[in-house]
Order: sequence, then structure tokens, then C-alpha cells
Amino acid sequence: MSQDHDTRISPDLSPNTAATHQPPPTATPYLLPALDPLSGLPHPPPLPFTAPWHYELHFPCDPRGPGIARVTLRAVLGAHGLAELTDRAELLACELATNSVRHTRGPASVRLQWLHPVLRVSVWDMGPDLPPELPGGAPRPLTGPATDAEGGRGLLILDAVADRWGGCAIGGEPHGPGGKTLWFELTLPEPPPDGSPMASVLAA
Repeated sequence: MSQDHDTRISPDLSPNTAATHQPPPTATPYLLPALDPLSGLPHPPPLPFTAPWHYELHFPCDPRGPGIARVTLRAVLGAHGLAELTDRAELLACELATNSVRHTRGPASVRLQWLHPVLRVSVWDMGPDLPPELPGGAPRPLTGPATDAEGGRGLLILDAVADRWGGCAIGGEPHGPGGKTLWFELTLPEPPPDGSPMASVLAA
């Protein structure tokens, strides 16, 4: 067995055989990142920077939900070359998602929608009451500080950070599960540079 091993790893350096020495068989190459790892077929090209898209994440009434939504939002915006909007979007989405988990007993969801140059983030939950600042909103209690994201600090942050924000109540069946949606919009301040930012993302 040791003799076979030595023959396999030791090259033949004699003058008569050096010219006819054959290299070992080439190993199967790894799939390129642009190929699907299962089928080996090429992926479709990335969307242009200005093309519309949306993502939606549903999560249960669980204190880990807002953190998962925050990580997801950062990953999506980074992948689409919108890092400039990430910090503001993360702050506002986390405020609204945290409020949904804290003050409602049902599931919630976060939806990201890009319509160049505007990013809209919507947070839906099962709570039926809109903030009093919106049409149809519930009156604010006269006693006790308004510290929740809908009635106090959260709305102040929305006013200060978002370019636009609003909300609407959602009727129950047959129109859907009911509840409400609060949303905010962030506008990209400058047009994208020449060439899609996706090029630098894919090269990283």
C-alpha cells in the first residue's frame, strides 16, 4: 500500500518521461456565485436601482419580533443599495413594531416598498385604535403620560425623522383580519450615481 502511495504523489522527473508526463485530472470547479447551487442555472440579473420592489415580514406577538424585523430591514436595504436610508428606517420601524408587540395581542407585520426615490415602511397589527393625530383616531386619555409609540414618543420621532407618515384602520372580514396600519416614507435626497449600486454590492 505504501508503494502505491509513493507512486501517486511523486512526479516522474526522468528526462525520457518529463515531456510525456500528464497533469492530474482537473477537479470539478465550484459553482459561480451567479449560479443556482441546486440547478446550476444562472440567476436572473439584479433589479435596476430604480425598479420597484417590496418585501413583507410577518411575526408573532413576541418580544423578539421587532429585533428580527430590524435585522431584516437592514439586510434588505443594504442589498438594494439604500444604506443611506437604513438608520432612519430602522429607528422608525423598530418604534412602531415594538409598540405593536407591546400593546396588541395578535401578530404583526412590516412591509417595505420601494418606488424610486421613495421608501415606504408599513407596520400592521391587530390593534383597532389609530393615533389621535390621524382622522378617526381614538381620543388620547386625559390622565397618565403618553409614552407609547402611537401616542407619545413614537409620534414625535415620526414627525422629526420621517418625510411623510400616516395610517389607516382596516376593516375586519371579509376585507381582512382587521386592525390598523401605520406607515412612514423616506425619500432618497439625491439621484443614484451612474450605474446601479448593486454592482458594488455584488462585488463585495
